[in-house]
Amino acid sequence: MKKLFSLLSIIGIIAISNCSSIPENNDPILGIWAKVETSNIDNKSSDTTREEWIFNDVYLGRYQSYSNNRLVFYTDFKWSVDNGTYTIIYGDPQVTDVTVSLLKAQDPEILALGNGSVFATRE
Repeated sequence: MKKLFSLLSIIGIIAISNCSSIPENNDPILGIWAKVETSNIDNKSSDTTREEWIFNDVYLGRYQSYSNNRLVFYTDFKWSVDNGTYTIIYGDPQVTDVTVSLLKAQDPEILALGNGSVFATRE
């Protein structure tokens, strides 16, 4: 009797765990987006700053900032989408939250600010 009860319990647990499924997120913003700026310090050297946003499918992401290929700052962020407008809310108060739009017609694809300037490009 104990074996039958154990078997029924295991079957019940498997059946219940298979009933729930996570909806698939295929949003076009998923992936890595970057912005690279180079400035001349003097005639011999330059400073390269790279900002990187990694969007994942559970509406979270990671922001990283590099200076001359060295990580200088990172924080996590949440993102949401409403009628093609993406809002990025950072977990650190040092970074200002931002709203961007995805321009798919460009090659590479571009995230643009409200005024039309480039925020980041797809990697």
